[in-house]
Amino acid sequence: MVIPVHDLNPVRRTPWVTYLLIAVNVVVLLLTPVAATSLTGSAPGTAQLCQQDAFLDRYAAIPREMVTDKPLPLVATGQAGASPGTCALGAPAYHKNPVLSVLEAMFIHAGWLNLLGNMLFLMIFGNNIEDRFRKLPFLAFYLFCGYVAAYGYAWAFQTSVDPLLGASGAIAGVLGAYLVLYPRARVWSLVPFLFFIPLRIPAWLVLGLWFVLQWVYSFSPATGGAVAYVAHVFGFLAGALVGLVVRAASAGQRPAPLP
Repeated sequence: MVIPVHDLNPVRRTPWVTYLLIAVNVVVLLLTPVAATSLTGSAPGTAQLCQQDAFLDRYAAIPREMVTDKPLPLVATGQAGASPGTCALGAPAYHKNPVLSVLEAMFIHAGWLNLLGNMLFLMIFGNNIEDRFRKLPFLAFYLFCGYVAAYGYAWAFQTSVDPLLGASGAIAGVLGAYLVLYPRARVWSLVPFLFFIPLRIPAWLVLGLWFVLQWVYSFSPATGGAVAYVAHVFGFLAGALVGLVVRAASAGQRPAPLP
């Protein structure tokens, strides 16, 4: 897996929306139950796991809820169950909107490693897409790709009650648009070969390889269900399609000079 660290693609404007998205994601993780155990690195106890399950049942996107547009009849209450290592279930004491939960889930992460990986890709590639789209259109594009990714995953796994969370679907859309709009941009990346070697690689190779891996993993049962690879595929394709529209609309226009 090639790890990008920096692209050689200057921007004309400060990417404030990209910075804001990163800041919001960090703050939200600090406010979630998973933050404490993720920082210490210790295995969470039953009480902490039950609190996390209750939090995700309430705020994360659940494919079955999204498809039926109805909340689950039984959710984790946050209390330990009667049997050791289990969590108590009960009727939800709150009203949950499945459509709104997709938006909430885009800012919830499973831990610091998950968050930092996503924010690295957003920082490297999001600034240029924001520069090209402008601020509010970029924010709308980001959320649109997140919704496409989430509902694409829900369509593929309609009976799943596993929580879907993280910004990776929306960020996959950013990567798709970047591949279409800046395929020849050079990206400094760490390439594993005995150890990580820094190389300057064209974006079409870095992001094309990333997409191929997501596509392969989405059909491989050996990868398990911890990562929503199918959501990445849908988000990437949505971003690439929008990128194609933007590229066609701006064909023949000369870019503004860099300051």
